[in-house]
Amino acid sequence: MSLLSHDELISLISQKPPLVEKMIDPNVQVQPNGVELTLQRVEIHEGSGSIAFDNSERKLPQTKAMDFDDEGWIHLPKGSYKIVFNEIVNIPKNIAAIAKPRSSLLRCGATVETAVWDAGYSGRSESLLVVYNDNGFKIKKNARVLQLLFFRLDEEVRKGYSGVYQNENIK
Repeated sequence: MSLLSHDELISLISQKPPLVEKMIDPNVQVQPNGVELTLQRVEIHEGSGSIAFDNSERKLPQTKAMDFDDEGWIHLPKGSYKIVFNEIVNIPKNIAAIAKPRSSLLRCGATVETAVWDAGYSGRSESLLVVYNDNGFKIKKNARVLQLLFFRLDEEVRKGYSGVYQNENIK
């Protein structure tokens, strides 16, 4: 397994389907070792969720989109929020990805939590934004919030991701 470099990422973004599409500015977002994803919207949880071994008992909590102010900012009190990205990711069967928060986010007392991005996944993803700072955190629409790191697998998976979130939120 090897981490993809800037030039490999640019090549994969140029293919059909592109590794990452709907970027605001690929010249800024493609970094030496990953692609930065940007904030489309922030949602607040309005209930509880549940998971079990069997997905038939999975229940996701309702969420409500928060409004940006006239300048495109939201002030978030300490807590957790669902965020949705602008970009759509199309991961081939020989690549997987993990994401890390941008260091500026961490320096503000906030972070992004995300699961593994499986080989074969395609869609507009969501993550968890956690504000630890007691004074809250301001974030602007389209802010670069995390860096997605892509790894080439030693061999292509036979069956790529086929879960319920495949091709979700593509519009």
